[in-house]
Amino acid sequence: MAEIDENPNDKTVLTTDEPETIMESVGSDVDAIRVALFVIAALATILMLQYAQPVFIPVVVGVLISYVLEPAVASMARHGLPRVFGAFLVLTLLCAGIGFGAYTLTGQALAIVENVPMAARRLAQRFEPRQGQADGALEKVQDAAKEVEKAAEQVTDPRPAPKGVTRVQVVEPALAARDYLWAGGRGLLGFLGQLAMVLFLVFFLLVTGDLFKRKLVRIAGPTLTKKKVTVQIMDEINRQISGFLRVQVFTSVIVAVATSVALWWLGVAQFVVWGILAGIFNSIPYLGPIIVTGALGVVAFMQFDDVWKTLYVCGVALAITSLEGWLLTPTLMSRAAQMNPVAIFVGLLFWSWVWGVMGTILAVPMLMTLKAICDRVEDLQPIGELLGE
Repeated sequence: MAEIDENPNDKTVLTTDEPETIMESVGSDVDAIRVALFVIAALATILMLQYAQPVFIPVVVGVLISYVLEPAVASMARHGLPRVFGAFLVLTLLCAGIGFGAYTLTGQALAIVENVPMAARRLAQRFEPRQGQADGALEKVQDAAKEVEKAAEQVTDPRPAPKGVTRVQVVEPALAARDYLWAGGRGLLGFLGQLAMVLFLVFFLLVTGDLFKRKLVRIAGPTLTKKKVTVQIMDEINRQISGFLRVQVFTSVIVAVATSVALWWLGVAQFVVWGILAGIFNSIPYLGPIIVTGALGVVAFMQFDDVWKTLYVCGVALAITSLEGWLLTPTLMSRAAQMNPVAIFVGLLFWSWVWGVMGTILAVPMLMTLKAICDRVEDLQPIGELLGE
């Protein structure tokens, strides 16, 4: 309780018997400030990720590729080959393999593109008996849309045309081939530029090896204990991320080969291309297998014109990816590297919103990286617990 004492100089002195109340008020204000600063920092980080994605995406892709290729370069370095030559050899073999595969499969990819018009005609013929039923409703919707458009034009431009003057409407061409070619050329040049940056970054990361690891250990502090803890944290992070990426690459190859063989057995055309696409999209959880299965369903229906054969193709493709996701990956993945499905799905939504298609592809590796860091940093362990199973 507060008491007021008066001294001879008419000055008032306020004393209190409850300092805990003041301390609790100050503590609550500090907590509110911390929460506000955290929210502001999080929003600023998201905006920065969206604005600077042309910089961040090549860096992330380069770091992940270097994690996959590092064991091969390190093995050659242990046998006496300098890291510069090892990195150059590994990247040369990688680029040669990708280029040879692209050159070999160009014919099948073009065949898929050429079959699109024929597939569209077959689809139209398939649904032609039902077309008459839908034409009436479709025509009514189109007529209603035209009437609404006329009414809107009269409201926005009520002035009548002068006598002897006929109104004309300029209709833009539906397809401007020049614009599409220009946009496609710019997109191709941008992709090649980013690919070159990624390759250079991977090369430098492979050449430097554990340079940044040594620098971080030096920055960690003067005491031997801090240096030792830093080394343990970085070794654990490298082990988890490298193991996860190797398992991801291995399972994607298994899915690609199994899907190609299954589609060949079922008689699906361009089975190699679809197998490779199945392996690539296998890295995208939940959405990847659904996209590949849906595309294969359309292709099989266009090729065989048989519902049951289409269901067989879709069922086999979905079974391969499901068995891989339920049996193979959990068996190969360590317990520390496993994440719960809710965290994966939320992370997939977030990174897809931030970085689009590339965010969808990179979502799981980035979540795995975040979990590996949080598991070894004491203050961030609650976040790692939320991400884990």
